[in-house]
Amino acid sequence: MTKQKISVSGEELVELTKAALEDVKAQDILVIDVKDKHSLTDYMVIATGTSNRQINAMLDKVRENVKAKGAQPLGEEGKGESDWVLLDLGDVIVHMMTAAARQFYDLERLWQGAEQSRAASGAHHTPGNE
Repeated sequence: MTKQKISVSGEELVELTKAALEDVKAQDILVIDVKDKHSLTDYMVIATGTSNRQINAMLDKVRENVKAKGAQPLGEEGKGESDWVLLDLGDVIVHMMTAAARQFYDLERLWQGAEQSRAASGAHHTPGNE
């Protein structure tokens, strides 16, 4: 018996990701539409965790949500004690990081020309004002 590959759109992946991150109380969830800026992915989702433990819980929950809908993550980087974990979902790249890492790398500024939207529960992220 062969498994049929289920296609999940980028927009659906964004919604699944946001829901998973909100479930585990991620902070300042930001979605950046990079379709017109980048050829490797359509969206980037950035979220802040208060500890490495929470960041790992965020990763596990996002992975669980997308797999439940039949999508298969392409890869992940930084799991464990890292202050920045990346999950590659193909059309969506999810960055989960501590506030210090988020301030230091400042991905929002890097992609400032792209369309950005915040999750309803996310507070505004201002680098330096943690």
